[in-house]
Amino acid sequence: MYEDQTLVCEDCGKEFVFSAGEQEFYAQKGLVNTPKRCPECRKARKHKSRRKMYDAICSKCGAATKVPFKPTEDREILCKECFAQKKQEEAQAQASE
Repeated sequence: MYEDQTLVCEDCGKEFVFSAGEQEFYAQKGLVNTPKRCPECRKARKHKSRRKMYDAICSKCGAATKVPFKPTEDREILCKECFAQKKQEEAQAQASE
């Protein structure tokens, strides 16, 4: 049903193979467009679009954590667990009002 296709990457111009197995996978996921970038360029593009994370210390428990903004002394920093706990406490407080 599917046959390997040779495509040209729109970023680097290199030819790459869109295999029959990949085409079947795309069809199972409901994807209709063929890839426009070779695997290397797709990986580089994905890596480039990731948000920069900054090292920080949780204001509540003192654990090391990472946050998507540059930490400042006047801003509270919470680790994942403390943030979830704070959100839960806020939700409970709103429910009891």
